[in-house]
Amino acid sequence: MSESADLEARLERVEALLASNQTRRRRLEDIEAIKRLKYRYFRAIDLKQWADLAECFAEDATTSYHDSRYEQQGVDEIMAFIQKGLARYEFFGFHHGHNPEIEITGDASASGVWALHNYMLDTARNRGLLIAAYYHDEYVKVDGQWKIRSTGYKRIFEEAWDRSDLPTLELVANIFASATESTEGP
Repeated sequence: MSESADLEARLERVEALLASNQTRRRRLEDIEAIKRLKYRYFRAIDLKQWADLAECFAEDATTSYHDSRYEQQGVDEIMAFIQKGLARYEFFGFHHGHNPEIEITGDASASGVWALHNYMLDTARNRGLLIAAYYHDEYVKVDGQWKIRSTGYKRIFEEAWDRSDLPTLELVANIFASATESTEGP
């Protein structure tokens, strides 16, 4: 092999390695963007930030909550359902997504599974709720931004209780304690 052919072969290997590294870097950046999207989804639900939550969804998104008991299609229907269920400031809590398993399935598509730990309080009814579940999601890239195409969870368990059964239980802080009813959270 001539020196020039050897140099050309090396150059081709370097170019292939660079292309492979760029593809891997792009996939890792996409996975990180999808994680941030799902984190924003959880935060917006918990803080009742409905406009931010709506931005997480593709226009034709679908949801399937509570073991497929509640299914919605389209961002308007999804938001109406979520707001109806969670808009009361006496009903609040946190949704924590853990251990994401995200797979990039195409240049503009991905899927993911998330473990959910959801703890909710209903101070008007003095009830507590704990849900452990797994979310199964599909994502789509729209105009360079990742959006939720479909999301839903299946419960591992759900536990509810009357908080008055715990005489020493006291709620000492609540971000919504002084909030007035509105369409946007704090």
